[in-house]
Amino acid sequence: MAILVVFLGRTHGGVHIHADKLTVTSPALMWVKALDVLLEKMRNTGFDFSRVKAISGSGQQHGSVFWRKGARRTLNQLDPQKHLHHQLQECFAVRDSPVWMDSSTSDQCQCLETAVGGAQRLADITGSRAYERFTGNQIAKIYHSKPKEFSETERISLISSFASSLFLGDYAAIDYSDGSGMNLMDIFEKQWSRVCLDAAAPQLAERLGDLTPSTAVLGCVSLYYTERYGFAESCNVVAFTGDNPGSLAGMRLREGDLAVSLGTSDTVFLWIRGPRPSVEGHIFCNPVDCSAHMALICECVCVCARVSVSGVYFDVMEITPPFAGVHRFNAEGQRVSCCKRDMEIRALIEGQFLAKRVHAEKLGYKIMLATGGASSNKDILQVLSDVFSAPVYTIDVTNSACLGCAYRALHGLEADAGASFTETLRNAPEPQLAVRPAPGAQEVQIHNITIHIPL
Repeated sequence: MAILVVFLGRTHGGVHIHADKLTVTSPALMWVKALDVLLEKMRNTGFDFSRVKAISGSGQQHGSVFWRKGARRTLNQLDPQKHLHHQLQECFAVRDSPVWMDSSTSDQCQCLETAVGGAQRLADITGSRAYERFTGNQIAKIYHSKPKEFSETERISLISSFASSLFLGDYAAIDYSDGSGMNLMDIFEKQWSRVCLDAAAPQLAERLGDLTPSTAVLGCVSLYYTERYGFAESCNVVAFTGDNPGSLAGMRLREGDLAVSLGTSDTVFLWIRGPRPSVEGHIFCNPVDCSAHMALICECVCVCARVSVSGVYFDVMEITPPFAGVHRFNAEGQRVSCCKRDMEIRALIEGQFLAKRVHAEKLGYKIMLATGGASSNKDILQVLSDVFSAPVYTIDVTNSACLGCAYRALHGLEADAGASFTETLRNAPEPQLAVRPAPGAQEVQIHNITIHIPL
């Protein structure tokens, strides 16, 4: 069973965008209520929860939940006669959780890089230079800006481990793969980096708890779920992970494969071994093979630009590269103020995919798969295929992160016995060919043009 919950509440697109346009949060209780709504709807349709052998899930990466002192006791004593959101109302020291869209922590990022010896040194440890959305920098901001709330916090979860905590009825460990997106974890030693923890906030290791392999079975579901919904007492909870690692599992990538996720943010990710971190992009622990890693490049404004098709290519501060604004150039590399609407749209899509190709070629890839909401648009996939000069494959399910966690739940039942992820999923449907490069696409020459764009 995989878990994906969406509940917007009094938010815009599920988030609160604050007045500074940099701070972006979501109410933690909104996610709790979303789980209530989902499970109630499933029960009302007659879903047989007793057949579920294992649960895993994915959460948007980097977001954090600050549990108030005493929350663990509440989790341990959930009343099956009441909804979760009624019982957990007072369990959050910080009611609005920072999420991945937040870019308000530039000062904290600078402090972290200085503390460890620079951006490259931080990437060598954690897999990434300091990023504003990464959890460690968000925690540092909370510590300095909300000291009372921080002092009242007994546990800090990622959104993924927060969700698995709800099913366990206890605090769940952060898994290696999602923990890689925090600027706090040594991705090679698979443990918290002391220098990074000390730079972020005091007594942070105790608040974060231990890390766990992404394939680990954390325990069985809380009695709350067996008594309220009819889950079997033996139903296992497999470590939840982030949405991007979940997509890697859902696409069933193999070493050297490349996937492009066309979702709320656009990401390019690959299964790799022997990673060499740099100040561009990210290296995470692999969610289905603890001896491997995954490389990832994230671009946060692609979906906004695709939806608006207004020519505003960077509606908000981009992640890679880090700048914002409208920038148009003709074939000679000269700035232009506007162009025809059909050219504008094509240029927008091509520009996004060209950036992905530059990063992907640095890492190497064998086969390309596409996922996310926009992967159902064959015209967009054709541009992707043309730009990469490679065939593009898709799976039937656009939400590969959710599918991946169903796969991971199954694998979790067999991982302790030594079964690999590939062996466990040997009978799963294979990706299907969607498009091939159009004739003549390979003749289009891509020139490397270096243009200075003032921020």
